[in-house]
Amino acid sequence: MAVIDSARAIPKIDVGGIDASRSEFERISGEIGAAARGIGFFSVVNHGVAPDLIDAVFAQAATFFHRPQAEKEALSVANSRDFRGYVKIGDERLDPAFPPDIKECFNVGRDLEPDDPGILAGVPFHAVNQWPSLPGFRETLVAFYREVRALELRLTRAVAFDLGIAEDYFAPMFDPALVLMRLLRYPPHPGTFDGSLFGAGAHTDYGFLTLLAQDDVGGLEVRARDGSWIDVPPLPGAFVCNIGDCLMRWTNDLYVSNSHRVVNRTGRERYSIAVFGDPNPDALVECLPSCLAPGETPKYPPVTYADYLRSRYEETYTVTPKPA
Repeated sequence: MAVIDSARAIPKIDVGGIDASRSEFERISGEIGAAARGIGFFSVVNHGVAPDLIDAVFAQAATFFHRPQAEKEALSVANSRDFRGYVKIGDERLDPAFPPDIKECFNVGRDLEPDDPGILAGVPFHAVNQWPSLPGFRETLVAFYREVRALELRLTRAVAFDLGIAEDYFAPMFDPALVLMRLLRYPPHPGTFDGSLFGAGAHTDYGFLTLLAQDDVGGLEVRARDGSWIDVPPLPGAFVCNIGDCLMRWTNDLYVSNSHRVVNRTGRERYSIAVFGDPNPDALVECLPSCLAPGETPKYPPVTYADYLRSRYEETYTVTPKPA
């Protein structure tokens, strides 16, 4: 069984001064760049998202996931053309070498109305969210979504500066963006962990940057360069941030989209909130000139983010979305 290293820690970056001064912006950018070239993970503290709002989302998640199963499955992602809604245990397999993941999820995207022009035109990955009839649920999640999306947009500026391109280079690709938020619940692991049943199998994230809020249970593990696994214990009030495959492609593998997994070893249920900062469907993901050494060629062909994301969804889900 793989060794778990609790001594090593991912970098912690204080981003509170990202808009305060040029020197702070450049410090933050450099620290993010160093982490992105190394382990591909870092913790973000002093990020400006109110602790009370984070706590409120965790409370809403617990309320929803403890509703009757039939009530949750009425909001199944199978009803949506863009995987919005409820994902039951067994509907995802992040590591194809193992059984389906032992987790349930609730997916929320940009909160659009049915008459939104993008939805009416059938634009890829535009969909209406499915909402449960729970007091304050929609309002709380929309408020949190808005705050974390704003944080992710600030971080894209720091990434661009580190990569030697215009700070606003990515801005048009995130207006609008395909940011997806997931509430996740991992039930207590049945018995002693034997290395076969994971809360979330080893995987990399698809997009640009992911921000993750954890409860106090723990279970997130990141693969080190030597193949061992590093424990990422919860840090109160922090977000864990990691590089996604899309950003790794943009940088010609200069940045690292690293493998990670969830193993709930505690005998308690575990909750987390993931916000995937993905660009818009038309964003062209191609090697940045600043990431190409003289005489080097891009490792990946250009691809729109819609085409890339569609291929990754097909690999992960065991359910088929409703046709557009």
